[in-house]
Amino acid sequence: MSFNIIVRRISSSTAAINKIHRSVYAHTYPTLLVFPDGSTINIRYFEPRSIITLPLDLSKLTEEERKLRLERRKPKSKIVIEEDLNDSFNPNKYIKYVKTSKKK
Repeated sequence: MSFNIIVRRISSSTAAINKIHRSVYAHTYPTLLVFPDGSTINIRYFEPRSIITLPLDLSKLTEEERKLRLERRKPKSKIVIEEDLNDSFNPNKYIKYVKTSKKK
């Protein structure tokens, strides 16, 4: 009876020569996954992201909810504020409140 035993001799010199023989590296990042209904779970993801939101299926929504969602996607118009430059400020009116120093 013969046993074929493969013995791998590992030393400090082999660590510098060999590479990691993995097709996928095991390092993952903690990530929050948000489902379309709003529920969340914590998962491990291969890229460093904090939150991943799954897309919402518009075909399952009612007509009103679909219109609201599509309205939110449209760009909002900017509000233009016009300033009135009609100043009625008269500085001569306040000269009496300014104290002047007397010279000795």
